[in-house]
Amino acid sequence: MKFTKWNFLMTVFGIFSLFFDIGADVWITLKYFQEGLYLFSSLTVFFIIISNLVVNVFSYAWFKDDCAEENNIRLKWVCVAHVFLSGTFVRYWYVVKYGYRAAMISHSKADSIEANKRAVDSMTDLSMLRCFKTFLESTPQLILQIYILMEHGEITLVQYASIIFSVSSISWSTVDYYMSLRNSLEDKKKIRSGFPTCTYVLYKLFTLTSWILSLVFLLACNIYVFTALLSSLWVAALIWTWKQHTEFCTNILMEILYRIVVATILVFTFFNVKGQKTRIPMSVYYSLRVLLTIGILILCFYFKQPLPHILFFNVCSITLVLALGLGLISLILYYSLFHPAIQCKDQDAVDTVLRRNRFCYFLKH
Repeated sequence: MKFTKWNFLMTVFGIFSLFFDIGADVWITLKYFQEGLYLFSSLTVFFIIISNLVVNVFSYAWFKDDCAEENNIRLKWVCVAHVFLSGTFVRYWYVVKYGYRAAMISHSKADSIEANKRAVDSMTDLSMLRCFKTFLESTPQLILQIYILMEHGEITLVQYASIIFSVSSISWSTVDYYMSLRNSLEDKKKIRSGFPTCTYVLYKLFTLTSWILSLVFLLACNIYVFTALLSSLWVAALIWTWKQHTEFCTNILMEILYRIVVATILVFTFFNVKGQKTRIPMSVYYSLRVLLTIGILILCFYFKQPLPHILFFNVCSITLVLALGLGLISLILYYSLFHPAIQCKDQDAVDTVLRRNRFCYFLKH
């Protein structure tokens, strides 16, 4: 992949989005507190702290690995930044730094290849960290937000739009990570723009929308069943992840943390744990998703009377079913027609020396 001016501009835009996200977190926390929703305010802060701790731990560990390879003295100030939970800003700085060199400055061929490689690798690291943050913070917060709207407030068109935007952002974060991962590996086939990318985005968007709404309905119906279901899914995902014997991190403790985070992601969406062939695991995963969704809807219809905002419930129920169906159709279309392994049967050789990075053995197909 060539790091382009568009990638550079989107990175700069991402910095502004990060500040907006921080401001939104502060605003919504204070809003819940002022309205007397102390539990929800505390949960919001909890999700923020946990996600930032995890992101900064991974970010520093990766910096440490990279500096160990290059014997770079930058690790000291990087460590200080991560202690103050500012690792994401450091990551953005390096993407901007290397991205500017790759996209804006002319180099010799050898220097250009090296600058581009650094920019792409930095962007891939950042994309994965954002993916972690999405499912450790943004997704739980969105479930909480929709639940609060159902239980405690009037639902306006602006709030509908906000929910749609949040789901879209979560979906795009997953897609962005997947695309960045493939783009960072020279020997792997890339996702083509146009219909392949659009189909993959729709698959993630619709399946995530359906599942998030299902979980909100279950939470509104019975918090104990909701807690039991999420706990069971997380434990099952953790056991399955453990059995895959992942080797993503160089440190055993970091590998354990990685498996815990992946198990959390698997509660919400399918995640290729070890770069393995995914047809059978994905088929089982979404078959179970369909059964769980049907079960949740039946349970919610049984407890329909106690639910406030019946109209909202009916609209979301229809949306949920349609989204699940469209998501599965998009999934089948993508893996049947648009997957890189099908689109590019004969990939051209890359005339560069492949430099190993932490993702080099992650994707096997």
